[in-house]
Amino acid sequence: MLNTYTNDSTTTTKIQGRLSAWLAKHKLAHRPLGFDYQGVEISQIRSENWLSIAVALYVYGFNYLRSQCAYDVAPGGLLASVYHFTKIQNNADQPEEICIKIFVSRQRSKIPSVFWIWKSADFQERESYDMLGISYENHPRLKRILMPDTWIGWPLRKDYIVPDFYELQDAY
Repeated sequence: MLNTYTNDSTTTTKIQGRLSAWLAKHKLAHRPLGFDYQGVEISQIRSENWLSIAVALYVYGFNYLRSQCAYDVAPGGLLASVYHFTKIQNNADQPEEICIKIFVSRQRSKIPSVFWIWKSADFQERESYDMLGISYENHPRLKRILMPDTWIGWPLRKDYIVPDFYELQDAY
């Protein structure tokens, strides 16, 4: 099904998947981004709409958070938080999957936590916070998980500069 979507006064044409059609039917704001190489539907969600859409996804049947990760889109640009969900059912040969991407600015990098819906988001959101500085609102234990508490900055940001960096010379 081919549809045209208007988003922030720009018109784009994307292939709409089954879940995107369901979200549109229920008037849940999203932007379809097409499909990945395995045919998994990808949708972009705004941070302010994320919690209501997450609840809707759970009600729809996406009961398993397969993974959550984050990445830096470009130096000085947006940060992205990515969620992969699977609909686990008995005797399912090909369980339905969805990928959700949420883009936030470096200055306002806040996304509602889905820990209260999927407990498996706990360590994954903490890692995204620790490495990229994305703050997951209402996360019960949002603190560093890999780096020491005294570490300054977010090591996986493309514009990150290591404090007090020195090269090892003559290491022998």
